Amino acid sequence: MITIDNYLDNHFIQRSNWLRAAVLGANDGIISISSIAVGVGAASATREPILLATAAGLVAGALSMAAGEYVSVSSQTDIEQADIAREVKELEALPEAELNILAQIYEKRGLKKETALQVAKEMTAHDALAAHIRDELGINEISQANPIQAALASCAAFTIGGLLPALVVLLAPMRGLEYWIYGLTMTFLIILGSLSAKIGGSSMRKAIVRITIWGTIAMGISALVGYLFGVNV
Repeated sequence: MITIDNYLDNHFIQRSNWLRAAVLGANDGIISISSIAVGVGAASATREPILLATAAGLVAGALSMAAGEYVSVSSQTDIEQADIAREVKELEALPEAELNILAQIYEKRGLKKETALQVAKEMTAHDALAAHIRDELGINEISQANPIQAALASCAAFTIGGLLPALVVLLAPMRGLEYWIYGLTMTFLIILGSLSAKIGGSSMRKAIVRITIWGTIAMGISALVGYLFGVNV
């Protein structure tokens, strides 16, 4: 027998919040640290300044990603909670008006007017607030994000992603270092795009093309800046 839990297990939308934070963090880590390394490498003849720049970028980037994700998701959560509190007051003050709003929502989704009103009455009788939160405000358990979870996922993902190009800087030969960084960064991005597409159940080809194009643009601009404004150190 198929239940709603089993049905949701076969879909990927419930993974969207943590997957978005993880992919964004890893992608940002790979591209940011690679771009820093390429930019500094274009202006440096020795390895030490590049290592110092990538280490500083790794620490600052990971903390920035965690703080930014926490603040962003917390702000979203605050807005959702404020809307829910407002909806509670409206249900207490204007129950008939709120019932009509719910009925109109169902009618716009394709139900006949009489059916929509009946469904609205039944949903209101069962749990009026839950019905309005879900159908009027568009808030549900799947779309709600956890600020701490998102912050930790972004921080960890950025760190893991950033360590990959940092290891290239540490281990690859100085001669042609920019090309080593670019080539291996593209490899890392292709792997990341493939994994995110597989986990999210989306098109692998689109994910790879999207992630490699923007990675190339970011590193190309960074290298250009390094060549134009850098001096050998």
